[in-house]
Amino acid sequence: MAYCAAAGFRFAGSASAIPGTRVGSILSRNSLPTLRSTRHPIRRHARIPETYNATRHALPMDIKRTVLLVIFSLSLIMLWENWTIYNGGPSMFAPEQPSTNNSANVSTKSDVSVPQPSANPAENATGADVPAGPATTTQLGEKITITTDLLKAEINTAGAELTRIELLKHKDSADQSRNVVLMESGGSRTYVGQSGLIGVNGLNHRSLFTVRPGTRSLDAADSLQLILDAEQDGVKLTKIYTFKRGKYEIELSHEVTNASAAAITPSVYVQLVRDASKLEGDSRFYSTFTGPAVYTDAEKFRKLTFEDIDKGKQPPAAHTDKGWIAMVQHYFVSAFQPLDKGAYELFTRKIDDKLYAVGAIMKMGSIAPGANAKSTGTLYTGPQESAKLEKFAPDFDLVKDYGWLTLIAKPIFWLMEQIQKLLGNWGWTIIVLTILIKLAFFPLSAASYRSMAKMKLVTPKMTAIRERHKGDPQQMNAAMMELYKTEKINPLGGCLPVVVQIPVFIALYWVLLASVEMRHAPWLGWIQDLAAPDPWYILPVIMAVSM
Repeated sequence: MAYCAAAGFRFAGSASAIPGTRVGSILSRNSLPTLRSTRHPIRRHARIPETYNATRHALPMDIKRTVLLVIFSLSLIMLWENWTIYNGGPSMFAPEQPSTNNSANVSTKSDVSVPQPSANPAENATGADVPAGPATTTQLGEKITITTDLLKAEINTAGAELTRIELLKHKDSADQSRNVVLMESGGSRTYVGQSGLIGVNGLNHRSLFTVRPGTRSLDAADSLQLILDAEQDGVKLTKIYTFKRGKYEIELSHEVTNASAAAITPSVYVQLVRDASKLEGDSRFYSTFTGPAVYTDAEKFRKLTFEDIDKGKQPPAAHTDKGWIAMVQHYFVSAFQPLDKGAYELFTRKIDDKLYAVGAIMKMGSIAPGANAKSTGTLYTGPQESAKLEKFAPDFDLVKDYGWLTLIAKPIFWLMEQIQKLLGNWGWTIIVLTILIKLAFFPLSAASYRSMAKMKLVTPKMTAIRERHKGDPQQMNAAMMELYKTEKINPLGGCLPVVVQIPVFIALYWVLLASVEMRHAPWLGWIQDLAAPDPWYILPVIMAVSM
């Protein structure tokens, strides 16, 4: 039986049986809608289907999938936002702040190679006043080599620069017959430590120093000193490097003696200068931070990329009485912490093409004729070993690049250290730690498995509901909710326990990636470096088979 769309009367047979009309070609028993008739007694059984309204009805989709999609999308957005901010980029949800750093305009000054004159150098000295570039008298300088149980340091009398640091306990990744060279000057690399005076012309890292005689190797002693002197116009600058046994720290002192006829007001600067070249042996499969970092008691730890410095996006120089500066790279770091009382300035700047500096300026105050003054600080040049970092300066262990999950990563590494003290092997430590994490999350995992098993059992019922209400999303969702309530199933119960575990295992990954303790640490058999890929690809194959 079919209804005539024009009059609302009932016809016997098929619409295709009506001759001489187009009705038969366009209508059929299955496609002809039942329309409302105002004259037929059975009109109560007829209805006009509603036009589909996308704003009122959602597409048929399981609630679980919808919620998971929302969670996944928000997670991606937040991960991207944090990754962008972590690497020095602008936030997606905040307007970009204009740079207020005047030191970005250093190149506009007449000569950045010498300190800029000012009415009161001690009060107005900034990072822009620090001489740029290496010592001009390098060819005249003598290279002094100091050897301790941990370091081999090279200081050039031209500028009394720290031009080379070799770490005797750490082998090079590319060539294990050589030691890691952290600082180096010459060839394709520039990474040095420079210091001098602002406010006294000629006494900076471009000056030629004379070295006092003394021992050059630690041998059986606990410490040794290297003393260098330079004098200009009656003002004498003495640099004292103090090395100690079992320490990556180097104490650096600057003594100024005023033998001139007038008072002087110098400031001491110390800066770490590095190029932007990639580290030798960097992996193509992951990226770690390389660049300067500044810590102040007020603003805490902040990393700066070389790209941001190129664009003038580095923050203004910070004035603090508790802080330090560092040049960070994967596994290793160099840093300087002033030890003088009173405020000092911490700055970053670009001093040449692909050459950057991070440093500190300490005011010495007025020095009368015949008087002297001293400024002291500590350099750190070594591996990012947590135990040593924590002793150097407040929050210095933040130079370990744990990413934005540091809050979770630090307790994980602490637990790893405790396990390693018991087992004595970092490889077995990682295995035991993984087992402990899985045990800790076992209740959540078990709940997830139970929920997934229940969902599997009711899948036929869910399919039937979808088929029964496929034209009515509201009824379908209501029926689904009723089914979940009746069967006591949480549609997210199989996913939320997994989501909770994800940050922990990401943090574990960053701990293993950033910890220098894993570097060249053996496990068993052919695995002699936990930080390097399996040379025979045995473990990746085992993992693939087990999955």
